[in-house]
Amino acid sequence: MTARTPAQPPTTGWRRMIARAPVQLYRWHLGPLLGRRICLLTHTGRTSGLPRQTALEVTGTDPATGAIHLASGFGPASQWYRNIQNTPKVTVQSGRRHWTGTARPMTPDESGRAMAAYAPLHPRTARTLMRICGLTTDGSTQDWYRIGHDHIPFVEITPDPRTQ
Repeated sequence: MTARTPAQPPTTGWRRMIARAPVQLYRWHLGPLLGRRICLLTHTGRTSGLPRQTALEVTGTDPATGAIHLASGFGPASQWYRNIQNTPKVTVQSGRRHWTGTARPMTPDESGRAMAAYAPLHPRTARTLMRICGLTTDGSTQDWYRIGHDHIPFVEITPDPRTQ
């Protein structure tokens, strides 16, 4: 059963530096060292109109379309999530692959199914994400589904056909 606990405060200082390290690796052209599980998402700031970057874990893929799925671990209030809702055109770099695409927030049902599929494949990472977000889970598929449905929205980024 899902329960809410106090969320950890936003990262500052050296913890923020560590959390932002993957972005620096991509800027130094060392992003392929992270593999395909961590991608660099470049999106447009909704207020400034300037390019913004964040490194995110690829939580799933759709082999038929080439789309990737990303989780907004801090919920719909995450800046990158709010930005892609305003301007869905994004650029993604994953491993050595660099492409443009269109971001689409997934429905709560799709997010629930994505979380239920992701958590058993990466249980430690999923539990760490829950602790950071202030959520607890009993580890059942139904509970993971509820977490994705109610708390953690997912985004699907579909590549533009011309950048495939």
